[in-house]
Amino acid sequence: ALAQGTTKEKVLRYAFEVAETGFDPAQVTDLYSRIINASMFDALYTYDYLARPAKIRPNIAAELPVVSNDYKTFTIKLKQGVLFNDDAAFKGQKRELTAQDVVYTYKRIFDPKTKSQIYSDLAEEKMIGTEELRKASLKPGQKFDYDSTIEGIKALDRYTVQFNLEETRPRFIYTLADPGILGIVAREVVETYGDKIMEHPVGTGPFKLHSWTRSSKIVLTRNPNYREDYYEAEPPADDPRSQQIY
Repeated sequence: ALAQGTTKEKVLRYAFEVAETGFDPAQVTDLYSRIINASMFDALYTYDYLARPAKIRPNIAAELPVVSNDYKTFTIKLKQGVLFNDDAAFKGQKRELTAQDVVYTYKRIFDPKTKSQIYSDLAEEKMIGTEELRKASLKPGQKFDYDSTIEGIKALDRYTVQFNLEETRPRFIYTLADPGILGIVAREVVETYGDKIMEHPVGTGPFKLHSWTRSSKIVLTRNPNYREDYYEAEPPADDPRSQQIY
């Protein structure tokens, strides 16, 4: 990113101890790929790591979720005007992130074709209807039905998404705050690149993939579509180190 008042880009170099696996949040299997993905994709929420204890704060969500008293329903308003990085899959148009993208991203974890490494973790959250959708797609001759509406995750309107769980899950919000494995993706991008999707990350995060030599070099550059965003934190007044970082 560019520092305010400068025209020269700063460069950060970072060495990995092991090779990356790729850049599709649903399919990555290693820590380092998740680190890279977190720079290219956005989750609904993020963390204030300087707060004590660390706390959840909105990212592409406009505010914290409205949660039912039994912690089974989480209703989330999205920020408007959040744009994906430009890609040929969008046919020359600017592409805004919507609630349907959130629905698609989470459903995709349950698609057997995705072979997502986090399927079992997300299945434990028991979003109503997701397991039935998965089981139906495993029948001979059937495909995963992305167009069906299920109670567990649905778009109430263009900028509102709702999760409905079978059981009380007060910690569910933390599932919504990991861009490395649950960064929001666009359906047309996944369908355009198919089996090559690990090589074509297209997110709404601050960076985009410029070039990649597998197991050798990954170059990210700033995403020109990235929204105006400011770092916010609440470091404790009695913690000089956190105050210094902020």
